[in-house]
Amino acid sequence: MATTQAPPAPGVLDRYFRISERGSTVATEIRGGLVTFFTMAYIVVLNPLIIGTVQDNGFEGNFLGGGSEPNLAAVAAATALVAGVMSILMGVVANYPMALAAGLGLNAVVAYSVAALPGMTWADAMGIVVLEGLIILVLVLTGFRQAVFNAVPHDLKIAISVGIGLFIAFIGLVDAGFVRIPASLATPVELGIGGSLASWPLLVFVVGLLLTIVLMVRKVRGAILIGIVSSTVLAVIIEAIVQAGGSQDADGEPVPTGWRLNVPALPDSWVDLPDLSLIGQFSLLGSFSKMSAVAVVLLVFTLLIADFFDTMGTMVAIGGEAGLLDEKGNPPRTTRILIVDSIGAAAGGAGSVSSNTSYIESASGVGDGARTGLAAVVTGFCFLLAMFFSPVVAMVPYEAATPALVVVGLLMVVQITGIDWKNLEIAVPAFLGIILMPFAYSITAGIGAALVTYVIIKLAVGKARQVHPLLWVTAALFLVYFLQGPIGAALGI
Repeated sequence: MATTQAPPAPGVLDRYFRISERGSTVATEIRGGLVTFFTMAYIVVLNPLIIGTVQDNGFEGNFLGGGSEPNLAAVAAATALVAGVMSILMGVVANYPMALAAGLGLNAVVAYSVAALPGMTWADAMGIVVLEGLIILVLVLTGFRQAVFNAVPHDLKIAISVGIGLFIAFIGLVDAGFVRIPASLATPVELGIGGSLASWPLLVFVVGLLLTIVLMVRKVRGAILIGIVSSTVLAVIIEAIVQAGGSQDADGEPVPTGWRLNVPALPDSWVDLPDLSLIGQFSLLGSFSKMSAVAVVLLVFTLLIADFFDTMGTMVAIGGEAGLLDEKGNPPRTTRILIVDSIGAAAGGAGSVSSNTSYIESASGVGDGARTGLAAVVTGFCFLLAMFFSPVVAMVPYEAATPALVVVGLLMVVQITGIDWKNLEIAVPAFLGIILMPFAYSITAGIGAALVTYVIIKLAVGKARQVHPLLWVTAALFLVYFLQGPIGAALGI
């Protein structure tokens, strides 16, 4: 009589991260984590270029770190360190396939709108970031942040996910230069250079995009990672032959036919010791001596409102792509996800690299099969290694990495069929939320427009009682956010 052999017991990693339970494998999670890292790795190079090249408005006008010259290596190392630690924390604590790093947009606000204020130093500016992170953590621990999230109608959550899909696809197209502002300014954007794909870097982007699409259609495992690596190799070969150079010349003038972000070439040195001197260089309350308390509160509120809703939209989008949302559109362990994200905001300020937030690029790893926090842990360890291997990270140009964003955008947009488009009370705010994310280049703007419009429509049709009380509060806060310019002018700040 034949005996049926019992399946092998799951290993420690499998049990802790519930890998088999979520229909994945350890190999798939590792691969997904690598894909997410390569899609996000640009932040190690880009964040220093945003916050490391701007002088503060203090007495001496120093760059980040206190020197008279930019220290981009130190900013890159601290960016990688904080991203690595927070991504690992997200994976271990929340078991969610979402990585964190310095938030784009938020870092620009800190550099150009906070550190540039009269009397402000970089330490003061980073102190405001820490304050914002601590406040948002309190909102999570009191249950307020999750309560607001649960109050958002299911159809609008889907719209947020779809809008983010369009947003990251647009980011990919713009960062690669496939879509760009025309030199003539005759139209807001155009295809390539003068309507033509007239450069070798654009050819690499197109080849990478088509390769990734074909691999995905043929259901090849690791399609996105294969696309990124193959495109990078092709870029290195092409650059060695044609020497297209970067997107700017020696005088800082734009070169439309050059590579964006990085010029793909084998590095002279593969390993370098990280400079972590920026860690801890913040002044928690220093800004209060430079401006009024009301002005500080408005600055904190500006960062907070963006952090608050960007993460909510991101985690829903990633959960929807991974099939992890419940019947109400909520991801598992929502509170833990939000706690780690809030800590990341404060940690980014403490590390002098700006607020760290959940990255929508994590959807690239999810699109390649990641379903658990192990993928985030892998991404985190890659960031920690990037502190030492920054020359390797600098090999990947935008043109090789961004096809992944376009493909993942497609995967997220297909959820649009879940919205009740025949009901205008839902369709109108959903539509505005979807289109404003890419058109206004802001997840926060899209979410705010959707929620404010939803509340106004319900009020106009006599269905105000259907609006959750927290949505009234949220809509009011978004109105303040959208009108902060006139409000600041009226208050003389």
